[in-house]
Order: sequence, then C-alpha cells, then structure tokens
Amino acid sequence: MTDDDVRRRFDEAMRDIYTRAVREANYNPTVYLRMLTEHGPLGTAQRLLAAPNPSAGFVTLWEKGRLDLTVEALVLTPEFQHFFAEDELATARDRLDRLGYRRGR
Repeated sequence: MTDDDVRRRFDEAMRDIYTRAVREANYNPTVYLRMLTEHGPLGTAQRLLAAPNPSAGFVTLWEKGRLDLTVEALVLTPEFQHFFAEDELATARDRLDRLGYRRGR
C-alpha cells in the first residue's frame, strides 16, 4: 500500500468519525465538520492536537462513552501514526490515558 493510499484511508476515517458520531452517539459535531471543510482531515487533526486542551467534541464524546470516535484515538492507529510528530502522538496518548481509555478494544 502506498503512502497516498494510507493518506486516503486516513482522510476517509476522519470523515467517518463525523458520520459515526451522528449515527452511533447521537452527536452532531458541527465545528468538527466545518474544520474538515476548511482545513482538510490532516490539518484538522493537527489543529486539534495542537490545542492546549481537548476540544468540546472530545469532552462530549467522553461523556457519551465514545472516545473511540475521537481524533486522538484515530491518530494512534498504527497505520496513521507516521503522519504525526511525536509530540502530537504524545498529546493524543495523554488525553486518552487520563480518561482511562484503552486502545484496541
């Protein structure tokens, strides 16, 4: 699989987070959708990870028991990690670990 193929899969997965949040968590993350449109999937992920605190959407998904639908969980998927700097991955890990989220469930 080429890097372009993996990037397309990442882009699709970022869009899928939105669809699944609406369908499975009864949550409509409109700010996230606007960010995807304005900054693209990779830019959106990087902006969310650069923020000093988790987004309101992250908090809402935590409250709904769906941290699996967060950008933080997605970027830690092994095939996507190489798109991110180590500090971005550390931020994602830290945010999820603080809430007791176990990846790979």
